[in-house]
Amino acid sequence: MKLLSKSKYLIGLQCPRYLWTTIHEPEKIPETDEATQNKFEQGYLVGELAKKWFTEGIDIETKDFIKNINESLELLKKRKPLFEAGIIVKLDWGDIYSRADILNPVGKDEWDIIEVKSGTRVKPENICDVGFQKCVYEKSGLKIRKCFLMHVNNEYVKNGTINPKEILKTQDITNEVNEEIKGIEDRIKNLFRIINAKKCPNLSIGQHCKNPYDCPISECWDFLPSENVFELYYGGKKCFELFEKDIQSLKDIPDQFKLSRKQQQIQIECAREGKIYLDKANIKSFLKKLKYPLYYLDFETISTAVPIFDGSHPYQQIPFQYSLHIVEKENGKPKHISFLAKGDKDPRREFLKSLIENLGDNGNILVYNESFEKSVLEKLSSLFPKEKKDIEDIKKRIIDLLEPFKEFDYYNPKQKGSASIKKVLPALVEKLPKGMKGYTEMEIGKGDEASLAFLKIALGEHDDYIDWDKVSEEEQRKIRKHLEEYCKLDTYAEVLILDRLRELVK
Repeated sequence: MKLLSKSKYLIGLQCPRYLWTTIHEPEKIPETDEATQNKFEQGYLVGELAKKWFTEGIDIETKDFIKNINESLELLKKRKPLFEAGIIVKLDWGDIYSRADILNPVGKDEWDIIEVKSGTRVKPENICDVGFQKCVYEKSGLKIRKCFLMHVNNEYVKNGTINPKEILKTQDITNEVNEEIKGIEDRIKNLFRIINAKKCPNLSIGQHCKNPYDCPISECWDFLPSENVFELYYGGKKCFELFEKDIQSLKDIPDQFKLSRKQQQIQIECAREGKIYLDKANIKSFLKKLKYPLYYLDFETISTAVPIFDGSHPYQQIPFQYSLHIVEKENGKPKHISFLAKGDKDPRREFLKSLIENLGDNGNILVYNESFEKSVLEKLSSLFPKEKKDIEDIKKRIIDLLEPFKEFDYYNPKQKGSASIKKVLPALVEKLPKGMKGYTEMEIGKGDEASLAFLKIALGEHDDYIDWDKVSEEEQRKIRKHLEEYCKLDTYAEVLILDRLRELVK
């Protein structure tokens, strides 16, 4: 007989095939990547803050499954707040098991369930999560009074030592949970049927594959042809609507099918005709807006659930690095300048000082997806009011290189419906300059990888985060070198892309 834990219950609600594979063919589930692991670590830090609400709380062993259950049963008698109290219940169909982040005693014999999440609001899946917990606890004989979700307050601003009761909000979700647990026994019974089945359920792909989380099993999608409907630009529900009509290829989308964007029609025509789309007039109009000298700019940032630096709030993008290529005149040779914070203190003041010094007073500043850079600059403007005018002047000079690609003034089927720089560069520039690596060849090739790499070396002074001693000086040097290479590629890619656009419209 198999065990149904809270995590497997949630997996089963999303996809029976995912649940069965997790139990019977776990080797098909890929290892957790660093970005996902970082989310878990952020959740752990939030959980540790939540415990500080309860001064008499007792931590219970979690690594040893049997020990967790035995300790929980004994500690329930003490009527104190319990962290990670695990309960197992035997049903006719199998055993169900759950651990609550916080089980808080109220009155003479009742308990409140408090689930802690690193998000900033209550989500539907959180209700399902707590519903399963309540089911397990009540079937074990405990009386549950209320259910709460404790989550991050994204309006909190750090100023010295973090106050757990300010950075976290508690929301009563009792009514929602009570509604959710109606019919939960039937759902549990059905999930045990799936767990005990000899064969994996034959389930087609659908919207459940990405809701509430992206399913890690990629083989379900392997049968799709290249240039398939799931690559449709901002396709959303339309992708699944087409698939349900047995339309898999972009080129097979019928003319009468209602599209929501002109870019989608361009993409379909390119797939049908095997061609690249180019609107020379629009690209020429874009190029005419540019005034030299040109500054090709890119930021890298870190973002954490628990703010690290004073004057920042949860999940705020904190800039720690920029790359800048400067081209003084048309056909001029680009000059590279970069900034990478040392990592032992708040990088924002030095970042901004260096940026203002190197961006000059005139000429356009090219970025790729201006909303990101502008939002970072706005936060810096609030933090450093004396530099507000300089920052506003910088913002006025920004032009978004994403614009012609977002509008599909240029589109290559190799982009697979994406306008991201990592798709546009190899589609537009077939051969990189000699000695230059592409994104897939670099040690750090993604923005989230850059953020995590900097976190590894930057937080030695902060006891709640990563211990500096775990990263040797040699490893720090390597990481910094890879960070420099990655950010430099982003801005040099902008140079190459703009040069190539000019060539195409001559």
